[in-house]
Amino acid sequence: MSENDSTAQQDDSTQMAGLAGPTTDLAADTPQSRIDRILKWVPRVLASKPHVLVLIALGIYLILLPLFGFKVSANAELIGGNYTNVTSDIGACIAAGGTLTLVNQSRKRRKMEEERLKLARETHRLLHHVYSDAAQELGHVAVAAQHATGGRAPGVDGTPTAN
Repeated sequence: MSENDSTAQQDDSTQMAGLAGPTTDLAADTPQSRIDRILKWVPRVLASKPHVLVLIALGIYLILLPLFGFKVSANAELIGGNYTNVTSDIGACIAAGGTLTLVNQSRKRRKMEEERLKLARETHRLLHHVYSDAAQELGHVAVAAQHATGGRAPGVDGTPTAN
């Protein structure tokens, strides 16, 4: 292979990653394009109760009724599928519902963690304000100096302190 060859080499991981694309290309919380907004509803539709009930009814029609002697037409099987199609569709519904649950829990957890971080930073700022003498003894000279001048202390908003 030459250097100008565009085919990927098996031992070069950067070129292989280029073929697979970025793994950080996840859907945003708020979809930007029309297709993203449409695709965002697919798991919700799959996991919806009416869709699951239709699939269960289809499963009864295509799987259980033939076991009891009811004849299902070839056209119905062609359109509705067979037991493997129906059971895999129900499994997809379960997976979509589980994924939606995990995504919603993750968003709630992230919001709670952001609130905790905000509360911790505010508590830190207030402690430096109230106990400025102790902060100065610990080496937070800039904090005590800014407290004396009425300015905002560095380090309470995530910026590093200068010692």
